[in-house]
Amino acid sequence: MRNLKLLKSLRSSELQGPGSPQCFSVRADTSSLLVASHYSITEYDPRSGQVVSEASLTAEGFLPEDGSGVVVGLQDLAELESACLATAGGDVVLFNLNTHQLECVGSVDSGLTSMSWSPDEELVVLTTGQETVIMMTKDFEPITEVGIHQDDFGEGKFITVGWGKKETQFHGSEGKQAAQRKMQEVQPAAAWDNRRPRVTWRGDGQLFAVSAVCPQTGARKVRVWNREGVLQATSEPINGLEQALCWKPSGSLIASTQRHPNKHSVVFMEKNGLLHGDFTLPFSKDQAKVKDLLWNSDSTVLAVWLEDMTAGEDKQVNTYIQLWTVGNYHWYLKQSLDFGRDSQKAPVCVSWDPERPLRLHVVTHSWTSITYDWGWTTERSPGLDATDNANVAVIDGDKILVTTFRQSVVPPPMSSFELQLTSPVNQVTFLCQPQRTNRLAALTSNGQISVYTQGSGEEADKTANGFRTVSHPLVLEKTFRSAVVQEEPLALRQLLWLEEELFVGVSPSLLPAASTLLMLRPAHDADDTLTVRSEIEVDGVVVSMVHCSQTGIVALQLEDGQIRKLLWDCPEPSVEDWRDSSGCSINFPVPCAQTVLCSISGEVYLLGLTDRSHLYAGDTELASNISSFAVCYDFLLITTNSHTCRCLQLSTLTVKGLQAALASDGGQNDETLRRVERGSRIVTVVPQDTKVILQMPRGNLETIHHRALVLAQLRKWLDSLRFKDAFECMRKLRINLNLIYDHSPKVFLDNIETFITQLNSINHVNLFLTELKEEDTTSSMYPRPESSTIQAQPASGQKKVDLVCDTLRSTMESMGPNKFFLSILTAHVKKTVPELEIALQKVHELRVNPPDTPGAVRAEEALKYLLFLVNVNDLYEHSLGTYDFDLVLMVAEKSQKDPKEYLPFLNLLKSLEPNYQRYTIDKHLKRYRKALHHLSKCGEEHFSEALQLVKEQKLYGEALRLYTADSTHYKALSCAYAEYLMEQQQAELAGLLLWRCGEPVRALQAFASSCSWRNAICVAQQILLPPDQLALLARDLAEKLVEQRRYSEAALLLDQYAKDCEEAILALINGAVWEEALRLIYMHNRQDITETNLKPALLEGVSNQTAFLEAQAATFTRHRTRLAVVREQKEKARLDMLDEDVPDCPDAELYSEASSVMTGSKYSQSNSRISSRSSKNRRKAERKKLSLKEGSPMEDRALMHALGEITTTVDKMREEVHNLLKALVLFQFDKQAEKLQLAYGEALQMMEAAVPEVWPEGLQNNPAPLTGPNSTANSIMASFQQQQRPAASQQAAEVPTPPKMRNGVKWKLSVLT
Repeated sequence: MRNLKLLKSLRSSELQGPGSPQCFSVRADTSSLLVASHYSITEYDPRSGQVVSEASLTAEGFLPEDGSGVVVGLQDLAELESACLATAGGDVVLFNLNTHQLECVGSVDSGLTSMSWSPDEELVVLTTGQETVIMMTKDFEPITEVGIHQDDFGEGKFITVGWGKKETQFHGSEGKQAAQRKMQEVQPAAAWDNRRPRVTWRGDGQLFAVSAVCPQTGARKVRVWNREGVLQATSEPINGLEQALCWKPSGSLIASTQRHPNKHSVVFMEKNGLLHGDFTLPFSKDQAKVKDLLWNSDSTVLAVWLEDMTAGEDKQVNTYIQLWTVGNYHWYLKQSLDFGRDSQKAPVCVSWDPERPLRLHVVTHSWTSITYDWGWTTERSPGLDATDNANVAVIDGDKILVTTFRQSVVPPPMSSFELQLTSPVNQVTFLCQPQRTNRLAALTSNGQISVYTQGSGEEADKTANGFRTVSHPLVLEKTFRSAVVQEEPLALRQLLWLEEELFVGVSPSLLPAASTLLMLRPAHDADDTLTVRSEIEVDGVVVSMVHCSQTGIVALQLEDGQIRKLLWDCPEPSVEDWRDSSGCSINFPVPCAQTVLCSISGEVYLLGLTDRSHLYAGDTELASNISSFAVCYDFLLITTNSHTCRCLQLSTLTVKGLQAALASDGGQNDETLRRVERGSRIVTVVPQDTKVILQMPRGNLETIHHRALVLAQLRKWLDSLRFKDAFECMRKLRINLNLIYDHSPKVFLDNIETFITQLNSINHVNLFLTELKEEDTTSSMYPRPESSTIQAQPASGQKKVDLVCDTLRSTMESMGPNKFFLSILTAHVKKTVPELEIALQKVHELRVNPPDTPGAVRAEEALKYLLFLVNVNDLYEHSLGTYDFDLVLMVAEKSQKDPKEYLPFLNLLKSLEPNYQRYTIDKHLKRYRKALHHLSKCGEEHFSEALQLVKEQKLYGEALRLYTADSTHYKALSCAYAEYLMEQQQAELAGLLLWRCGEPVRALQAFASSCSWRNAICVAQQILLPPDQLALLARDLAEKLVEQRRYSEAALLLDQYAKDCEEAILALINGAVWEEALRLIYMHNRQDITETNLKPALLEGVSNQTAFLEAQAATFTRHRTRLAVVREQKEKARLDMLDEDVPDCPDAELYSEASSVMTGSKYSQSNSRISSRSSKNRRKAERKKLSLKEGSPMEDRALMHALGEITTTVDKMREEVHNLLKALVLFQFDKQAEKLQLAYGEALQMMEAAVPEVWPEGLQNNPAPLTGPNSTANSIMASFQQQQRPAASQQAAEVPTPPKMRNGVKWKLSVLT
């Protein structure tokens, strides 16, 4: 939906010469023009107006001096730095552009009728007067010469397989008469046809086509030849085919013209000569003739050069150049240049620029050269409010196709409505005033400006044929005649409609490198003339002019990228440099094809997009892969060459922030980015809406709702309490409805009645309730903009879903419980713990007491709706749990259950006693606590059943609370509970229960089995156990305590209750409780035990402790040495890895931790098959991981773990060694005591000194960057990258923490030092 807009035109009339131009060519390297006339060849620079070089063709004899000579072809040859010229006399001449010399490189006696070079300038095709084609190389060596008129079709001749005759074939809508129809004779070429062959090359230079008049029929026929001069195909007989011929550079079609009995068309042929599409020229049958067709270099624009067939009263004819483009298989006339009837101003040569696709060169009979530079533009209405219809105007000849995207999205070539004008349209502009941006003005080729406005409001309500008119056409209000003198077509360009009676346009200045801004206002005369009220000279050629709707600023861009500001709303309009907030002049580095004014962080910037996809904000490049962009209010929307669409909020970003945002790939929930179809371009953005209209390369439209625009609009609506608009938009675009609450919880809860009133729909309220989730969508799905404030959650302590459901329910109950009955049910059901019983009870109440109000919900409807929300089986069970059989029957009847299933069960329940009935229901519903509660009220006869239920469901604690402590039921439950605890290895608790319920014998057994000896002795004395049995009990308990190394408690039992002091003393000696043993020895006067047992035990203890310390010290030293070796190997392996040429290796950090490969180990680690479903397996995996086997991956961690355990074990011996030393000193074993104290002290000292070495500080932190004289660039880079990576992975075990030494515990004896 783009139009061609004239960016600038360069008119140069300084070149003059005898005769008139015949051919011209554009030099690609210098953009100068090579013009050949009847007398000479001239190189001319239109920008400077200077003749670069010139050579006479008559002086050398190539053309006759009387001016009757004809130049049939002219081509610039950049590689040869020459121009090749062919004359009708048969000479092929090279004009050297450096020496300005002419050289004849060949001559054909029969004369030449045309010359055409291949696009790669390797071959040249000449057509001669003898109707032959000569193909030569660039060095003018002949390749082949063949006749133009061949009887053969060519190598591409169609193959006939002989399937039937024409008379028997199906002819479709033409009927059987088509078989008998005779072939119409082809009409000869038109009288005005010059009968000369036309040659055109395909863009890749592999094929060329020749259009020539057939001698037999007199009609033109097109033949296609390959690069070797071999005929490929011949066109079918085409009646009315004309001389114009041009092959589309992209290679798909050959364009020509055809005159039909009732129309004049441009037709297209394929390379096999068959017709393939056409479009009709806007002229009657014999009104105009097509002189030539010209494709531009990128095949997007087809220029049609026409001339009137009949002269006017002044014997002059009109000349036109039309520019056509295609989209969605429709051809649009985008520009029409009317050169008038003056023959001197009529074009004699027309050509597209070979380098710039949208630059058109024209040379007139009077030697005036005009260069037109066009640009693609989308004419969209500039409004920012909801009154703007998002109009887009598409030029199509003398019609304007207007689509109002706010009302409907109509795919081209259709439109919402058409505006018919009297002349072809050159430019369209919309009024820039707010609230009136739907008004449109059109500049036509005859210099008039037609103004269209919206019709009256009365027509808006009319309907046609029963259909409502969505988009009402604009109505012609006035047509102004421009007072600007037009010496050439399109003398007025860049038209901008600023105010109701103010147009601003650009016209060429007298100086080639300047422009004139014209301020046009109506003269209010009878002719409605637009007069020039003021002129502003601009030092530079203005190529674009844009207006900012927010600020009213008008910015100009010059052809070299300079930016100017137009001060138009002051008494004396003027132009000044564009400056930023600091006063510096700002310009584009390169010219931009599309410009838009916008505000970024409060400062106005001119955004520009170049034809090379670079986007600039002033002199700052924002991105380099932009295909299109648009600014809508506060948002910048862009499409990229990587097929994405971004939407960025300009008020929250700086220019640098914009650069960073456009360079980023976007996160998972990045609302600013979305994928679009390949080649999509932005057509327009509907203001105050969420629609973005994209056009695909083939021309069709696609509407997207960009997430950033949608969320921004939703936030506006929610802030302004427009809940209905927000809800409808979210429902249509599938935005999570939780955002309505999450955006501002307090505002929503305070205005919940407004929310319900605006929705005014039970279904919409229900939909909102059913989508409620605990998730905060503003932190997960739709993150808040960085500039917005975070809304605090209500401090009620309730969950979000429960809070919203309760608040909505209470509000709806106050507004009308009957009206919102279904929504109230939904609020009950959607809570985190569904209140199904309450919902069912309300339905039951509705059934019992139906409301009288009209339109109220009936109980059956409510129940049916409830069944829609909840699974029918769940609802049936909950209704059963209410013990209301009417309600149960009501639910069961609405469900799909078979009455044979539930009726017998319900009848059985009705026959039971109420408490037992409720017990049965609760047990059926597996509500065992409630079932036990009801069963406990059923009397004595059901206690056994209650006891069985308690045992099955392990409800012992609940059952004990339901019975009194002095009842037999309580005792039975306690005994059952005790049995259960015994099974669970909780014998002591079982004993307590049995003791308190009066079962001391069983309690004694429980205490004895759990070694709870104090409770056991108490129970034994309570039941008056005989002394001998008490002593036996004490011995049994003491034996179990000794097994548990509780020697002091065992000695107490043996001494006090078994009355065996010797056994008690021996137990204490075995437990190394030396002081308590001495106390009993002297208390019972058994000094003999000192010699027989105590002293030998002391010496044995010294020996054992000394041997243990020596073994621990040796192991510690061995592990410590091995740890140093392992660490050295791993450091060496890490350095070797860092020096490799793979600094980005993703496993670098693993090598720094552990690697069996680097250390030369044959072991490998793989715990992937070890299940972590049990703690046993996890412990086993940990043990396997921390293996002390040499070369294991985690050997260093295992060694540190083992060293820590040794240190902790030795450190815990302080109290034991201290007691042993005191006993040794008492019995004068000083030497043994000194030896033990020395050995233990050395062990502690060695281990304490090794702590910093084994567990160095910062071991768990990242290592410092590897730098130094021996480092390489790769090793330093890898070291820094390793620091930035996360920890080595789950595979590496955690680094053990160093053990803490208890240096505060005193163990040494000073008498031994």
